[in-house]
Amino acid sequence: MFSDLLLTWFDTHGRHDLPWQHPRSPYRVWLSEIMLQQTQVATVIPYFEKFLRHCPDLKSLANAELDDVVALWAGLGYYTRARNLHRTAKICTQLHQGELPITLDELVALPGIGRSTAAAILSQAHDLPFAILDGNVKRTLCRYYGINGWPGAPTVEKELWRLSEKLLPEKRNADYTQAIMDFGATLCTRSKPRCTQCPLNKKCLAFIENRVAELPQKKPSKKIPTRHTVMLVFLNNQIEVLLSRRPAKGVWSGMWSLPEVSDLDEARPLLQQLVKNIDSNNIALAEFQHTFSHYHLMIKPYCWRELQARHRIADNDSIRWQALNKLDAVGLPAPVKKLLESLKP
Repeated sequence: MFSDLLLTWFDTHGRHDLPWQHPRSPYRVWLSEIMLQQTQVATVIPYFEKFLRHCPDLKSLANAELDDVVALWAGLGYYTRARNLHRTAKICTQLHQGELPITLDELVALPGIGRSTAAAILSQAHDLPFAILDGNVKRTLCRYYGINGWPGAPTVEKELWRLSEKLLPEKRNADYTQAIMDFGATLCTRSKPRCTQCPLNKKCLAFIENRVAELPQKKPSKKIPTRHTVMLVFLNNQIEVLLSRRPAKGVWSGMWSLPEVSDLDEARPLLQQLVKNIDSNNIALAEFQHTFSHYHLMIKPYCWRELQARHRIADNDSIRWQALNKLDAVGLPAPVKKLLESLKP
């Protein structure tokens, strides 16, 4: 039986020392599941441990400032996940006695928690029989059952959910959930899967039919567009950089970043507002590209140094001067932080 073979494999080869497994509390499982979306385990572990040092439980997360939460998240990407964590923590303190609820419907109703994440929480933290369907599980099932089509297509995904629920064991639900995630992450991998060592290969259709490299089938290709922006790096004579808060919606929403304009003519009014020596020359820095899931962004930065600020801006909700040697105090998008780090004296 599929689940029995998988659990036997897990007992010997699975991962048993991940930080969110000790203890496997609802809060720790939830935090790890959100961090692991679109992110590898090795990358997540140090972020998870740092996050727990500052927000060890749901109550402390709810009481934290959003800027501090985003700063802890900086570098993990997909920052909506951090904002949803914060929102969910606040909702739970108001509606669920400061705890994550223990029903699927109530969990799915919370920001950032989908069906698979909710099932992972219930399964791993409460040992309840709920099936998950993350990328590792989709890949495993597509190969084992020889399923054609992109796993994200509604009809294919519906079938994968049916199979995932069908395969649930009668016992050890928490271990089984971890087992099937580990199996996809370490054995039935996207490239170079170790099929000869697989405990399921006798019934795996992809292996039997020599279609492992074909499955799961890729999403139909779509050309990714390229957008352009100009970023302004204003450095004052105290070696502080001017940051502005991003809009509430869109890419890097609500985060601190560099002011952006469409061309240099738009920079002058901002300089007039903030500094005395507006005629200070700028330096064109090297253009670089940052890729999001749905488009490429070409960033052209210009830098002004030793500007004399007209007045002090501090703790403002939309604009601020930030010391260049204290960038970790704010949550900056990764490419912006990398750019600023390169300008440190």
